Order: sequence, then structure tokens, then C-alpha cells
Amino acid sequence: MNLGPRGVQLGVQTQVANPEEVFQVVQASTSQDVATMTAGSERLKALLEQQGAHAILLEIAAQTTLPLNVRQLAILQFKNHIGSRWRNRRLLTDGHRTHMRTLLLSFLDETDETIASCVEEVLGKISRSDYPSQWPNLLETLMQVVYTEFPKRSSMTEENPAAALRLRRALRLIYKVVKQFYSQRLLAGVRVMASIIAQLHAHLSQCYTQLLDGLSASSINEIALVTPRIQNDIVISHVLFKILNTMHVWIFQKAGKPGEDASLAEWANAFFQHTIQEVRHFVALRSSFVASVLASNRLSDAACRKTMDLLVKRIKGYGKFYFRLAMLNPGRFVELPSCTDMIMFYWTEIEKATEAPPQSIADSNYAPYPVRFLVQGMMLFRISASQWKPRNKDGTPNPREHLSREFVENAVRFLVTRFMPLNPHDLESWSNDPEEWVNAEDKENDQWEFEIRPCSERVLVTLCNQYPEVVTPLLQAAFKDIAYKEMTDLQGVVQKEAIYCAIGRCCHKLKEAIPFAEWAQKILVAEATSTNPTYPILKRRIAWLIGQWVSSGMTSPNNSTLWELLVHLLGDRSQGTDAVVRLTAVEALRQCVDTLEFDPTVFQPFLPRCIEELLRMLGEAETQEGKNRVAKALNTVIAQCKKNVVPFISMIAQPIPQLWTESEQSEDASFKATLLETVTSLVNVVKEESTPLAPLVVPLVKDALTTKITTFVDEDGFELLHSALRNTTSIWSVNGGPCLADLFPVLIAYLADNLDILGRTVQCLESFYLLDAPGLLQRHAMPLFEAYLQALNSDAVCVNNCQMIGSLALLVRLAPAPLWGEALHTSGLFAKLLRTLMDGEVETLLLIEHVFLFSRIVLADRQVFVTLMTATAEKTGMAEDKLYELLLDQWWGKFDNMGEPWNRKLTAMGIASLVATGKDRVLKRLSGEVFNIWLDCFGEIKEAQTEASEPGEFSHGLRRMWENEDAPEKFYAGSEDTVEYERRKALYEHDPVRTAQLTAFVKACMDEVALRVGPQQLEGVYLKDADQAVLREIYKNLGIIA
Repeated sequence: MNLGPRGVQLGVQTQVANPEEVFQVVQASTSQDVATMTAGSERLKALLEQQGAHAILLEIAAQTTLPLNVRQLAILQFKNHIGSRWRNRRLLTDGHRTHMRTLLLSFLDETDETIASCVEEVLGKISRSDYPSQWPNLLETLMQVVYTEFPKRSSMTEENPAAALRLRRALRLIYKVVKQFYSQRLLAGVRVMASIIAQLHAHLSQCYTQLLDGLSASSINEIALVTPRIQNDIVISHVLFKILNTMHVWIFQKAGKPGEDASLAEWANAFFQHTIQEVRHFVALRSSFVASVLASNRLSDAACRKTMDLLVKRIKGYGKFYFRLAMLNPGRFVELPSCTDMIMFYWTEIEKATEAPPQSIADSNYAPYPVRFLVQGMMLFRISASQWKPRNKDGTPNPREHLSREFVENAVRFLVTRFMPLNPHDLESWSNDPEEWVNAEDKENDQWEFEIRPCSERVLVTLCNQYPEVVTPLLQAAFKDIAYKEMTDLQGVVQKEAIYCAIGRCCHKLKEAIPFAEWAQKILVAEATSTNPTYPILKRRIAWLIGQWVSSGMTSPNNSTLWELLVHLLGDRSQGTDAVVRLTAVEALRQCVDTLEFDPTVFQPFLPRCIEELLRMLGEAETQEGKNRVAKALNTVIAQCKKNVVPFISMIAQPIPQLWTESEQSEDASFKATLLETVTSLVNVVKEESTPLAPLVVPLVKDALTTKITTFVDEDGFELLHSALRNTTSIWSVNGGPCLADLFPVLIAYLADNLDILGRTVQCLESFYLLDAPGLLQRHAMPLFEAYLQALNSDAVCVNNCQMIGSLALLVRLAPAPLWGEALHTSGLFAKLLRTLMDGEVETLLLIEHVFLFSRIVLADRQVFVTLMTATAEKTGMAEDKLYELLLDQWWGKFDNMGEPWNRKLTAMGIASLVATGKDRVLKRLSGEVFNIWLDCFGEIKEAQTEASEPGEFSHGLRRMWENEDAPEKFYAGSEDTVEYERRKALYEHDPVRTAQLTAFVKACMDEVALRVGPQQLEGVYLKDADQAVLREIYKNLGIIA
């Protein structure tokens, strides 16, 4: 075999792959010996970075004399990697690409489906970029096979398997090319698709029609259908149909747009009409064949089963085609020629299924009525029914034909009586595993496009929406006929359950027609308390029904009868109920509680029993889905009842540790996440009374943030921690037990190493600082600042960096300088902050945050700031004067970027404190930048000392004309409605930026520097060059007589 490399491209030289080595490595990768296979796989990864390796893989796959597993691995590796490397000129030369295009067309005789499907996928993707510019003969080569093989096939009576395979492979490749260009949206791709359709549609349509004529001949009977010849004809016709229907859908999407080809539109309409005859024929053909096979007991025959599989696939292909068109444009879909006839044909088949024995309907290719076929018909009917309503939304008559009253009534009757009732298989599954059945029901509701019962429910809702004048009276009559009758036999109970289901699904149209509150009180209460062993079927639907009506707003949740019903169904353990009823009641309870109208005072009498039963069910539920369902309902009850759950804190908290431990046996972490949500909800509603919950919170958060489940629940863990911190009154232990302060080291570790959740980490750190910054710094100052340094040196985004600097400013305000001053220097954090600001290379927002931080530091303790600057100069070897000079450059340079008066005043006060230090480099800027900052602020920030003149007016203090009524929203950081809000508010109200008058503060700083350097020195050295007008204005604002 020829595995030699093609040409080597000029430019950057890449090692050329050795064909023999690639083959040996692929062969080793298929070894049964684990060590050999592992070594081969690792080496293969490296070889794929060598030039020509992909071409060699394709050549290996093309060699039919090699072992099949070697060929399969080679083509799989080729498929998995070639897509991203096809245009890589370092790995593939033009010669390689030309050779591989040729090789891909050599697989037409391939007998292995794995290899063939990989080739199809690769060729399709490559054609998207290479056809027609680089691969002009692609379709011509493939069509040549069709031109050659199809006439031969038509003229031969005996089957030639090799020829059939070759034809099928060529058509499959054509389909992959067409499918690729179907999805093209750029103009060049659209033009190529148009040319492909123009080039291929006529001949392929002719081939398709010819094949169908053969399949429609009277000689096609159950004997002929199991022959390889007819089976291959069905397969080939299906591939042709996929090509042609893809073309049709593309033309359908372009209809009515500029440049539409009238001849193609005419062909598309004819093709669509013909498919309706085809689907009728194939359905009839299959029905007679299945009846014959079942009657002769030949279902175990492999040839018979293969034919049934092929026919079902063929029929489902039509349904997919129609559904695709309907989803693209329902209005134009129903106007296609004979479309209504087609949909009514499907509906007729559905009606036939209702008259057949129940076992005739199954999710099987071998049943007389496969579920998927019926569901396709229902879905097409549902989409089309919305276009057949008598009137449009604006009230004008609908020009399209619409369904007769008799048709709608019959449709509703057999939907409710035949498809919506629970069948024996449903009841058996319910009995075998109740909890899993409830979980499956939920999934069915999400997967209604594949299941007949939930699909029929949606069809009913559509009919009710489009024909309320027909469906509403019908359901009302059914309700009156059955609701007040006591059903004792299973069949009656099942039928009544279906009526209840219909009433629940269509509740939005039945509010005025059905007296729900009266019905609940007179009938549903009695049915919910019955001990009839068949009544769990009805009780489950009653719970669901209540949830539907309340959550849809059709009846009020503030009805004691409904709460009595739900709580009874939740806790009943008598003979006439089971786990399905209780789990359904759990979900209904959650829906009813989670409404805008919910009144906790009406629910209050039922709250103790509700919580008790939910906790009981948490312990009883066997699956993770069941436990999650119950926990979510409990979370909703807690969140909606708020302070009313305070008496039950201990009851709710007590079982959680055991439930958490038990859930460790499952790989699914979703229940742990739900338990974290439960405790979070509890903390949020009891607020300051959550402090005693620390022994529960701390182990859960620590487990969530430090173990193998962290990947799945870290967000939930942080949410709980943040809620606990915001609502507690203390982070310290009073009796030696776990306390929130135990989690502070965990946060330090996250700050240092975890960028993914850095924002939440900083939020929690701020909450810690607001609780006891001095106590935390006494214990953790050095590791905390080292973690900040590591985080600031990382690749954190600007938003997170600003958050970190802001949290440091908060910390500086909350703790005395001796607790943070030395650690700031020793950790290297102060030097990092200073360097970042002096360099000025980061985002402006971040530089401004640095200025605010330094303002806070110098306001807190100017002597500590001076000491930090001196120590940093020694540590970095830079002159201290130079540090001050660069710092002041940024301080002044960023002042104009500050918009809020609050921040501008802070900056002005910070620079005033800096002036008070008497540092030479600072004072040399006094008459220039510093005065300019002060004058700007004096002009903008109007303040006055006031005394109250009337009750309710400003108390004695500072009146700030520049300030809003409250702090900026971002200052509270979403802490509203938590205990932390008051802590932040107190900090805000005592902030020197609010309490100190700017002019008085600046004057005090000027007085201090005058004492420090002497008045003559100040006037004669530092102010001698000051603009006299500026100086007079400064003195005027400071109340100094010049």
C-alpha cells in the first residue's frame, strides 16, 4: 500500500509523518493490552501534529485488506480531527488535500457502516468549504454513479447487492452535501445551493418516481416485501426522499422572496402533492404486511422485522418532513396543495387507532399503530388547527377552511376517552415503582412530542383555544355528567381521571363554566378522603388539578378547602392512597404557594402539618428526583411564609444533616444543592434569628466549598454563606460549637486561588468585615493580605479587581490602623497597590478605586500612611520623594474621571490629609494641583452647619446639599431586607465624608501643616508662587483672613 507523503509545502517546516510509524501506532491503539493501547493512543496524539498524518490515516482506512478494527480506529481519528485542521497549511499540503478528496470517493463499495458513516460526515463538511471552487467534480462524480447504476438496477430482476450498496453510498454522499449547503446563510452558499438544486432535482426526481412505481406495483405483497431487492429499494427510495425533501424545504423557505424560481416552485408543489399519495401507499402497505405477519405468527422472522423497521422509518420520514414545513411557517404550510387532505389522512389513521384493541398501539415498529406515527399525526393536526380557527385574532373571518363543529366534538371525545386515560401499562408502571413513575410523568410532560398521552392533552388544549365555543360546552357537559357520580370500578375511575385531566388542561377556558370552589368542597373532598383502593388514580389527579387551577390564576389560593385537601393528600397513609398521590400533592402545594395572591395568614393553620409532612416525605423519598421535588416545595413554603416559619426553625433544621450525609451515596449532587437552598431560604426569612443556625450552616458550607462536590454546588454554598453572614448578628461561637468565623480561612483560600467565583468571594469577605473586621484581622491579617496580593497578581477581570480594592477600602474604614498597617507592608500588598497606581497602565476605573483606597488609608491614619510609604521606598529601592511624586500624578490625573460628589469629596479630603503630613513633595504641589482639587470641590459641594429650627427638620449637624436622601444603591450591595443593611447604613451615616464639613476639614489640615513646618516656611516656600486670586479664593472658603 502506498502510504508515502505527498509534497512538502514551503515555509515553516513541520516534521513529516512516517507512514509505517502511523500504521504501527494505530495498530497498537487497538491492542487488547491496556499498556500497549495507552502508549499507542498517546503517541498517536503527537503524530497528528506532524505533516501528512491525517492523509495517512485516511489511506489506512481505505485499505480493505487491513483488520477492520484498525481501519475503524483510523477513520474515527481522521473524522474527529480533520474538521479543525483541513485548512491548516502546516499539517496538510495542497497535494494532501487533493489526494484525500479522491480517497473519500473511493469508499463507495465500503461494507462497514461505521467507516461509511464517518466518510459521509467528513465529505459533507469538506464540501461546505471546497465545493465547487476546490472540488468542482464532486457532484458530477457522484451523479455518474447514479447515471450508471440506476438504469442497470431498473433493467435487472435479480438483486445485485454490490451495485445496490454502491448506489446507496453515492446517494448518501449527495445527501450530505445537500444538507451542508441547505444550512448556508451567506450569499455565496445560497447560490451554490440553488445551482445544486437546479442541477440535480430533475434527474433525482425521475429516479425516485421510478423506484416508487416499482414499490407500488400490484406484485408487491408480503412475500416480495421481505426480499433483499425490495428492502434495498425501500432504503434507496428513502435516501432519495431525504435529498429531495431537503431541497423542497429550502425552496419553501425562499418562497415569495426576490429571485424566486417559478419552475422550482412548481416542481416543489408537485413533489409535495406526490408525497401525500406516497405516505398513504406506504401506510396501507405496512398495515397489510403487519396484519399478515401477526396473523401468521412470523414476528420473530428477521427478514419480516427488517421490512417493518424500514417501512416505519420510511413513514416517519414523511412526518418529519411535514412537521419541518409546519414549524417553519404554519400559515403557508396549510395552504400547500392538498395539505388539508394529508392532515386529515393522518387524523383518520388516529381515529382508526381508537377503534383498534388497546394493545395495537405501542411504541414499537412491530405494532399495528406505532406511537411515534400517531404522535406525528397529532402534532401536525395541532399546528394546523391553529390556522383553521373560524376567526383571526383581530376578529375578522378566517378565509381558510375551518373544522366543522361535529368534527371538533368527535375529536375531543376520542382524545378524552381513548388517548388521555391511563392505560394498563401506565398503571402497571405506577404499581411497580410509584416514585419513578411520577418522575417519568414529569419527563413525559417535557417530552410530549414523543408520547401519545401528553401529546393528546396538548391537542385538546389547542382545540379548546381555537374552538372555545365548541369545546367549552362539551367539557362542561362531561363535567356535569361524571363529576357528581361516584365511580367504584377501575374503568370508571380511569375515565373520570381523564375528564379531570381535560378540565385541568383547559382551565383557562372553563373558569366561568365550572364552579371550582363548590366542586372542591362538595365532591373533591369526599373523593380525596375515600379509602377505595382504586382512588389513588383519582386523588393524584385531584392534587394536580388544584395545582393547575391555582397556578393558572383560575381560582384563588386563599381557600381553606383547597389547603385542607392538599395537606390531607400530603399526609394520608391510608389504604386509598400511595406515594404517587403524595408526591403529586407536593408539587401542587408548591404551585399553589408560589403565587402572587398567596396569603400566609390563610395558610397559617395548615403550616405546622405541612412542614411536618414535607419533612417526613424528605426522609421517605427514595430517589434524588423525589427528594428534590419535596425539598423545592419546602423551600417555596419557607420563602412565601417568611416570619411564620420562625417557630419551626428547629423542626426544619434537625433532619438536614442526616439527609446531607445520606445523599453522599449518590453521584448526583442536585439534592445537596437543593438542601443548601433550603437552609438559605430558612436563613433569609428568619433573619437575625438565624444566628443559632451557625452549627448547621458551617458544616454544609465547608462541605460544599472544600470537597469533591464543589464543582456542582459551590454557587449554592456561597449563596448560603452570604445569606448567613448578612443575617447573623455574630460570627463567633458562644459555646465552643462551629461558627461562621470558621469559614473565613476557606474564603481566604478562594480569594487566592479561584478566579471563577472571585466576585462572590469578595462579597462574602465584605460581609465578614462588617461583622467584626478587628477580630478577623487580629487572627488572619497576613494570610488575608497575601491572598489579596495573589489575586491582584492574577488574570482577574477589571470588575473583580475593582471589587477587591473596594473591599480593602471597606476594611480600612472598619478596623483601626494598627491592625492592618504592618500586615499591608509585610505581605507586599501595599507595594503592589502603590506600584499599580503609579504605573497607571490598568483600566481607569481600577486606578480610580486605588485613589479612593489610598484616600481612606490616609484619612484613617496619616502617620501609618507615611510609615508605609517610607517602608515601601526602602523595600523597593526607590526614593521616597519619587513615590510621592508618582502617586500625586495619578491622584491629580484621575480626579476629572470621578463623577459623584461623594467620591470627589473623599479624594479632596484624602489629599488634605496628605498635605497635613508636611511631606515636602506633597507641599510642593499645594499651590497647583491640590488647590485646584479643593477649589473644584468647594464650588460643587455646598455644605453648612445647621441647627434644627422646627421638629422634624435637620438636627444639629451638617447639611449636605450635594447628597441624595440615601447612599448610592451600590453601597448597599443588594443587602436590602437583611440585617447587614443596617450595618452598612450605620457605616454610611458615620462616614467622615458625610459628617465632616469639607472646608472645616481642609482648614484643620492646613492649620496642622502650618504648625508642622511653620507659617513662614509654608507661606514663604510652598505658597510663594501661588496665584494670588486662587489663594484668596482658598482663604475665603476656609474663612481665613489674608
